[in-house]
Amino acid sequence: MTQNVLSGSRNVALVGAYSSGKTTLLESILSVTGAITRKGSVDEGNTIGDSSPEARNRHMTVELNAASTEYGGIRFTFIDCPGSVELQQETNHALVGVDAAIVVCEADPNKVLTLSPLLQFLDTWEIPHLIWINKLDRANGTFAEVLAALRAVSSRPVVPQQYPIRQNHDLVGFIDLVTEQAFHYHPGAPADPVPLPPELQAEEAAARTEMLETLADHDDHLLEELLEDVKPPEEEIVQDLKLELGADLIVPVLIGVAASDYGERPLLDTLVKEAPEPDMTCEHRGIAPGDEPLAQVLKTFYSPQGGKLSLVRVWRGELKDGDSLNGDRMGGLYDLMGAQTINLTRAEAGRIVAVARLDQAQTGDTLTTQGNPPSPLPKAPAIDPVYALAITPEKRSDEVKLTSALAKLLEEDPSLYWEQHGDTHEIILWGQGDVHLNLAIDRLNRKYNLAMTTHLPQVPYKETIRQSVASVHGRYKHQSGGHGQFGDVYLSIKPLPRGEGFVFSDTIVGGVVPKQYIPSVETGVREYLNHGPLGFPVVDVAVTLTNGSYHSVDSSDMAFKQAARIAMQEGLLTCSPTLLEPIALVEISVPNLYTSNVLKLVTGRRGQILGYEGKADWPGWDVVTGHVPQAEMQTMILELRSLTMGVGFFKWTYDHLDPVPEKLTERILAQTPSDH
Repeated sequence: MTQNVLSGSRNVALVGAYSSGKTTLLESILSVTGAITRKGSVDEGNTIGDSSPEARNRHMTVELNAASTEYGGIRFTFIDCPGSVELQQETNHALVGVDAAIVVCEADPNKVLTLSPLLQFLDTWEIPHLIWINKLDRANGTFAEVLAALRAVSSRPVVPQQYPIRQNHDLVGFIDLVTEQAFHYHPGAPADPVPLPPELQAEEAAARTEMLETLADHDDHLLEELLEDVKPPEEEIVQDLKLELGADLIVPVLIGVAASDYGERPLLDTLVKEAPEPDMTCEHRGIAPGDEPLAQVLKTFYSPQGGKLSLVRVWRGELKDGDSLNGDRMGGLYDLMGAQTINLTRAEAGRIVAVARLDQAQTGDTLTTQGNPPSPLPKAPAIDPVYALAITPEKRSDEVKLTSALAKLLEEDPSLYWEQHGDTHEIILWGQGDVHLNLAIDRLNRKYNLAMTTHLPQVPYKETIRQSVASVHGRYKHQSGGHGQFGDVYLSIKPLPRGEGFVFSDTIVGGVVPKQYIPSVETGVREYLNHGPLGFPVVDVAVTLTNGSYHSVDSSDMAFKQAARIAMQEGLLTCSPTLLEPIALVEISVPNLYTSNVLKLVTGRRGQILGYEGKADWPGWDVVTGHVPQAEMQTMILELRSLTMGVGFFKWTYDHLDPVPEKLTERILAQTPSDH
């Protein structure tokens, strides 16, 4: 491993909110650097990224897209990440493996809040990032207003490096605050240097002073120069920007218009000068230098034809085609240019490449050529699922294929989760919202030829009893030639405190029910409790076998089990059965601007507010805690995002069961199939 190899590459993630222009920016970068001969557009569906039918149909990025190009003597690999908040897990996995991120932001102060969770993740992981304000040709606010909004959501100082030049409200150029040189944009060509507009000299001077003072907070020498009115040299400013960006101490801001190729070249120039080299990233992550290969999976792809492909960051050493990683021999080594693969024979440290057929490797896994790694690298934590659909194959014969297809789907997207519910017996697919799950359903159809029908999952209601019965009789007697069947039991039934479950006991004396048949009585009771008089599993009940009788020839395990079921069927009807619903403990995180809306949301869904307080390490955010019926949570994430510009989120856990209000019980039972 040599220094010049590492300094020759950079890995940069393009991140930002939905529709901010990340894919258009990538297309523009590839065009101006000569990696592609014709610039595509999202509307026409011919960009390098977003090549899947799911992306093209929705005109949005739905999974990572990697593409490489060269500029300024450096090989750049850009990873275009989804902007939808429902696909944030995909973005987080990618960010763990890059050297820097470009946060693409629309020139609209009202939309800046949508970046808050993303910026929080970047700063928690101390990932160097700069902000590129896009669409300044149709800004919905002044540059100062956008900066103020960015500063309100960033925990790091936001430092403009460029200042816009406008003529009659049109964006025509920018001022580089490092060199104090003004430039005019030209579509499809580099910007031309022009004299600094006199009317902007005061604003430029103030913005530059602010930039230098922020840098001086971390550089005593620069601070001395400013105090002594010494103009710092350009090289010193660039070095400070590089060091402080690399340490995630500041967030530089640049500007442009991706659709018109305005600002891409200055952006690339900034990356060349200021983005940290891969060895700096390794040092920051605590990855020791060495020759032994060390890599990490950032994304898993499955294609119907090509099989499994793992997008991998090479942290250390060198990978060669044919190497084995964690015991799996790789089936190929590739560069990616969107959906296209380019064969490689080797990949040095600092590269992001694709590796074929790593059968055991999962997204986030650490890879070595020496077997399983002794200490795995940190990976992005899983985001808890908040939305579910029950899924059923349209063709019954496809049920056999579904499990293996879901396993591959979850490898591609670890933020999905599926279960076969023990009470409702539905196959339930969990994710981050309706967009997320509909993407998954589309992929099941396209990649695995599994068409699905979907609906909201059934709520796993339970039932219990409110009264006791001292004795209920159950007798099963059947004669059909030969040995008959005879079982006879007396049971007492009483309710238990909430959460106690089921307790079975007996008070048999004198062998009126032989000991070998008592377990069969319990089995019969338990079987009946799976489907009580209201049609749901029964909980918090104590049943005692108090008496009975038997026949020395005709009694059997089956007969006593049936007798117990008969007794339970008669007895529970007299015990005032009542419906219970699961209640979740919910922690809802929102900007405090929306806290009052969320309080209304919870109470409007039959919830109980337990309290709210400021969210730790999230300035300007609150956490609202409450109890909410699970039946009311099925679409709550959709309403929460609607109320909070898409940024609100929650975590929930099952907490307890509560009786369902009487009027609601009548409605539920009326809608419940009789064979439930």
